[in-house]
Amino acid sequence: MHLDREHCVRAVQSKDARFDGWFFTAVLTTRIYCRPSCPVAPPKPGNMTFYPSAAACQQAGFRACKRCRPDTSPGSPEWNQRADLVARAMRLIADGVVDREGVPGLAARLGYSPRQVERQLLAELGAGPLALARAQRAQTARLLIETTALPMAEVAFAAGFSSIRTFNDTVREVFALSPTDLRDRRPKTAHRTPGALALRLPFRAPLNPDNLFGHLAATAVPGVEEWRDGAYRRTLRLPYGHGIAALTPKPDHIACRLTLSDLRDLPVAISRCRRMLDLDADPVAVDDQLRTDPFLAPLVDKAPGRRVPRTVDEAEFAVRAVLGQQVSTAAARTHAARLVTAHGTPVDDPEGGLTHLFPSPEALADVPPDSLAMPRTRRTTFTTLVGQLADGTLHLGVESDWTEARAKLLALPGFGPWTVDVIAMRALGDPDAFLPTDLGIRRAAQELGLPGTPAALTARAAAWRPWRAYAVQYLWATDSHPINFLPV
Repeated sequence: MHLDREHCVRAVQSKDARFDGWFFTAVLTTRIYCRPSCPVAPPKPGNMTFYPSAAACQQAGFRACKRCRPDTSPGSPEWNQRADLVARAMRLIADGVVDREGVPGLAARLGYSPRQVERQLLAELGAGPLALARAQRAQTARLLIETTALPMAEVAFAAGFSSIRTFNDTVREVFALSPTDLRDRRPKTAHRTPGALALRLPFRAPLNPDNLFGHLAATAVPGVEEWRDGAYRRTLRLPYGHGIAALTPKPDHIACRLTLSDLRDLPVAISRCRRMLDLDADPVAVDDQLRTDPFLAPLVDKAPGRRVPRTVDEAEFAVRAVLGQQVSTAAARTHAARLVTAHGTPVDDPEGGLTHLFPSPEALADVPPDSLAMPRTRRTTFTTLVGQLADGTLHLGVESDWTEARAKLLALPGFGPWTVDVIAMRALGDPDAFLPTDLGIRRAAQELGLPGTPAALTARAAAWRPWRAYAVQYLWATDSHPINFLPV
């Protein structure tokens, strides 16, 4: 997965932050591991060894550097640009499946045996699913220790540890500090709001927040999402309860405030927020590829680092894509808001205007078709979709096989290429999803001098692969097509 030794050494010696999360440097003499951009003087090349994951470093007996905090690196972009077994497994582990369902549950979701999953993860990452989940628990524990005043026992169980002893031993082993020592090292002036967790979500630069937050704000469903005081806020349906996330773009990170009904949902909430904002992307690789097209190069140079705005709930987005078929953004928001008011789960939001969780597929499956203010054919599309989501015939999740999911969606009545591709791009996370039939894309392409017909544009876009979803963002953001006119 990671680069060869020569490239890794050069990245460490130049303190290149672009490679943070791609690999980790373990120092044989000090027995610590670092991110490539660690600010301390680089070790001698002969004392360096490289691992593809923090879990592999920990399993080999190395502890995390106290200066660069490698456990807080952005995630590897590999897991968001691939759809193979390892990538799907890593997305599920980040979503907390191993802690909730164990390795057998992880394997069952992937359709493989536990032994096959273990073997493939070990081969590529140097650590199995239990070790990878343990590394995530350690990171969650550190976050809770440093950002809350919770008693250590509550921190341990909220982070997913089965006992206080395991929690203490793991924290000491990974960070070379006791939980109490970690808490004593936190900034004394840090602001902490009771009931809320404040944290920083790192990303690889550059990041252009305009299309990312502009799109989320422009398509926000009242009651579920809002733009308030410079932050995008939304409710979250989580495995153990619900939460509210407030996300604010900063020059070098995303400020994130989470209010959770159950702290065990912290790692899942972080993972879903990162995924929604596409924070683990490698913008340099994406932009370099798109710049090879002379028609796209000026768009990339003007505003590099565009991300694909995604979702925290794949089923929710699929429903909203159907509601947005052949109507304006405002009409789609109105349809969704009516469903939220009538069938969503109420939540309390003292800090803003959020009122509900978006309705679950099970709740929507009970909606009388005649109550839907839409044409009969779209009612059939809607009821078929929510029915299959509710009974498990159709499953859309981080572990979904993109090809299989596309085929199942295309088989549904009323699902054409545009709807399937927009779900693949924003819900499933396929970085190569493309929308050649989208009217805004075709108009932007014609204005730039690119082919205007879907077939010709698709042929031209072959050179943009595997980043065509990012090309869509640059095309949508042309001056003639401002962000608030994007389709849902």
